[in-house]
Amino acid sequence: MGKYVILIQTKDERGLVFKVSQILYEAGLNIEKNDEYVAHEDGMFFMRTEVSGDLADSGKEILEKIKSSLDSKASVRIIPQAKKSALIFCTKENHCLGDLLLRIDSGELLVDIKAVISNHPDLGDLVRKFGIEFVCISADGISREEYESRLLETCQKYEFDYIFLAKYMRILSPNFVAKYEQRIINIHHSFLPAFIGANPYKQAFMRGVKLIGATAHFVNNELDEGPIITQDVISINHTYSWQDMQKAGRNIEKIVFARAIELVLDDRIFVYGNKTIVF
Repeated sequence: MGKYVILIQTKDERGLVFKVSQILYEAGLNIEKNDEYVAHEDGMFFMRTEVSGDLADSGKEILEKIKSSLDSKASVRIIPQAKKSALIFCTKENHCLGDLLLRIDSGELLVDIKAVISNHPDLGDLVRKFGIEFVCISADGISREEYESRLLETCQKYEFDYIFLAKYMRILSPNFVAKYEQRIINIHHSFLPAFIGANPYKQAFMRGVKLIGATAHFVNNELDEGPIITQDVISINHTYSWQDMQKAGRNIEKIVFARAIELVLDDRIFVYGNKTIVF
């Protein structure tokens, strides 16, 4: 007996839930949880189903049966519920990285961290305290292309599902992003789309905002414009300097980042255009 998540994206039509449920029933699978959503503006249907049963020998057959019952352009995935793995990229800031490592160590986040990779050595001691490999790839004195070539070569030494950017303060090239499409998750210290790019707290201070926030998103080729996974905000007032905003913002960054990673690990996200459907 195993547990699986089935993710379906297809053109909406009557009877879809019945069709899929019947196939799963006939396969001897038990539906433990089911969620659906219809994007009425263009008639797209999304379904996330948790099932239990034996799919060791019949998984491909059931996948084909579901696909054949849907629109020809439908996307169907059957994902075994097993512990996923990831790399973490960081630079010098320790709050998001340290929070993730503590959550993982306590079992709050179920993910196997293969290594932490940084362009600076500063956080090596912190990482090694958790028994995780730390790799420093310095960008000093080399071109962006050479640095990223070394980064990619290092990544290819590991088998992993995702890359978590825990305040990794470098822009990844389109070439790198394309190799890990929809597998790189970033935390941005702003409530996007406001204050894109560097120094968002200084930007927020100059604008006189009364709310500051954080955004976790998938990385694409546009700076800080990838599909948003989750966001949150906290209230501030006119007495806050940009340094005060930064200090307050670090707490919300940690929470939003961990929440997004949990959603990703639980297979609760559909990327739809430049948006997400989150169950």
